[in-house]
Amino acid sequence: MFIQQLYTNCLAQAAYYIESDGEAAIIDPLRDYHEYIELAQSRKATIKYIFETHFHADFVSGHIDLGKKTAATIVFGPTAQPGYKSHIAIDDEEFSVGKIKIKLLHTPGHTPESSCYLLKDENGKDHALFTGDTLFVGDVGRPDLLDGLMSKETLAGMLYDSLHNKIMKLADDVIVYPAHGAGSACGKNIGKETFSTIGEQKHRNYALQQMSKEQFIVKVTDGILPAPAYFFKDVALNKLGYLPIDELMEKGMKALSVNEFEEALKKDATIIDTRICDVFENGFISKSINFGLNGQYAIWAATILDISKPVIIVSEIGKEKESIERLARVGFDNILGFLDGGFEAWRNANKRFDMVISIDDEEFELDAKHTETTILDVRKCSEFNDEHLSKAVNFPLDNLKNDFSKLDPEKEYLVHCAGGYRSMIATSFLRSKGFLRVKNVWGGFDKIKTLKLPITKAKSAVELN
Repeated sequence: MFIQQLYTNCLAQAAYYIESDGEAAIIDPLRDYHEYIELAQSRKATIKYIFETHFHADFVSGHIDLGKKTAATIVFGPTAQPGYKSHIAIDDEEFSVGKIKIKLLHTPGHTPESSCYLLKDENGKDHALFTGDTLFVGDVGRPDLLDGLMSKETLAGMLYDSLHNKIMKLADDVIVYPAHGAGSACGKNIGKETFSTIGEQKHRNYALQQMSKEQFIVKVTDGILPAPAYFFKDVALNKLGYLPIDELMEKGMKALSVNEFEEALKKDATIIDTRICDVFENGFISKSINFGLNGQYAIWAATILDISKPVIIVSEIGKEKESIERLARVGFDNILGFLDGGFEAWRNANKRFDMVISIDDEEFELDAKHTETTILDVRKCSEFNDEHLSKAVNFPLDNLKNDFSKLDPEKEYLVHCAGGYRSMIATSFLRSKGFLRVKNVWGGFDKIKTLKLPITKAKSAVELN
């Protein structure tokens, strides 16, 4: 028996490759399916099953393309109604993979069709549970993604039953392999570890402690941040089908000349610049938005932008494919191409370009002490409430596209996050909307809290005016 966790840091997502006696199964594959085929080929195995724990909201799964390329059977849990050929399993149904068996446990709660997969080894012993978004390390899946169809309280009640009647009855030594780790928006506060055991989670996970169903519902539904809009679009893609990634990549990998790039701009395409922020700030095409490849690039792009709108890419030379592939993972299907030669081609063509003013900690300290400039802290509410500059206004990046109209384009703003990645996204977004007096703060709050400025742990009463 062979198990490999295939963890993608920028999405905080885990897919799984399971193999026994020349047969393999894949659980929750990413859209760029080639890695799984190559892994199976390298091990001289045949992919027999593709197990989906649920209709994913935060990324586009590769199950459809992978199924077509391998003839493997796609498996969903009870109540799933996909728009393509799949095997809809019944609760407790078992599947043979070589000398092992994988048993589907229907565990509704995160979604109605959510299921976990229990791996039984060659001796029939329960070995590992692939929990999808039902159970994470230190957390459980959010139950609020079916607004209008089923209330979060109803789903949370179902989740309680699934945890207590199915998962917590397993032996303490059963390994827990979840679909996500820290940084995913599919849970409130997922732990940094990417696997655990049933016993550890019974002991440490807040949601598995002794409490009534009513108490559980309150705990699990309290403090859930609104889901990004792209979640609901990704669910539809995963449920109904999507453009094959090979076609998407062929279209997206079109090298655009400067003139062709300008023509695309006339079609209202959004420019995504994927260079690191330190390079981006020194010169970029006007109205570009910076989502650096060195961070949670695709997640933030999908959160801030409309994934259905046309996109054109500016990247470091050699990073075009990565830029497009990672966007495809979260549902960007309308990528028109990339600027051939990158930003240098634009500058060499004597085209006008823009720059961002960034200030260091010393200059920020002077402005904070001696001016009334508004300071925007774009970290999450939980980060802000933990500790923040007394003068700052919390303006979470997650809500930027909906809330930026509350700001005055004539005013000056100093923007910071924790370290500088998110603040450059916010700064470039605001500049694209006509805010010309917005400045980025180098080093973010990590630097700010070393200065001689008042820091508080209390919720701020500062309001925009």
